[in-house]
Amino acid sequence: MGYWNSKVVPKFKKLFEKNSAKKAAAAEATKTFDESKETINKEIEEKKTELQPKVVETYEATSVEVKALVRDPKVAGLKKNSAAVQKYLEELVKIEFPGSKAVSEASSSFGAGYVAGPVTFIFEKVSVFLPEEVKTKEIPVEEVKAEEPAKTEEPAKTEGTSGEKEEIVEETKKDETPETAVVEEKKPEVEEKKEEATPAPAVVETPVKEPETTTAPVAEPPKP
Repeated sequence: MGYWNSKVVPKFKKLFEKNSAKKAAAAEATKTFDESKETINKEIEEKKTELQPKVVETYEATSVEVKALVRDPKVAGLKKNSAAVQKYLEELVKIEFPGSKAVSEASSSFGAGYVAGPVTFIFEKVSVFLPEEVKTKEIPVEEVKAEEPAKTEEPAKTEGTSGEKEEIVEETKKDETPETAVVEEKKPEVEEKKEEATPAPAVVETPVKEPETTTAPVAEPPKP
């Protein structure tokens, strides 16, 4: 117990005092930076054309993590990637981006997490010069696998519909056959009516001539 109070507790006190002093100094630096925001905005507006290509080039050369933080700065991300953020701030100082020097010095002294406000402000100003990010919708692998069987089932549906069409055609054919039979049955009746309507031709009897009998002349007896 005596060792704990004499050795461990004082170390914790120094650590907390150091952190509290660090926080206080970071808060003071943040306050000073906030007072200069208006001036920084004016400088950015004046150098807008000059800064555009430099900012884009610097942004493209940085890491994926920093790119994500520039577009969407979060305190947890700034703390986690403090070294990468510091490196990017130094690159902004090289291209003379307004306000970047003060933020870079504060970040190197206290850490990006302690001066999250000023870092976020600079990142927001940087993102204005960047082209709009095209967000592509990521489809989970499970959804893609689920869609594949659905596509294979589509031909089966078409086969079913074609089969139904064939059945309908066959039914229509069956329905049509009795009509043809009725027509065929009606044909003989029509022919009979035609036969009845047309009278039989009258038979003209031609008189039969009797054969003519020719009488031979009687021969006279020879004279003495």
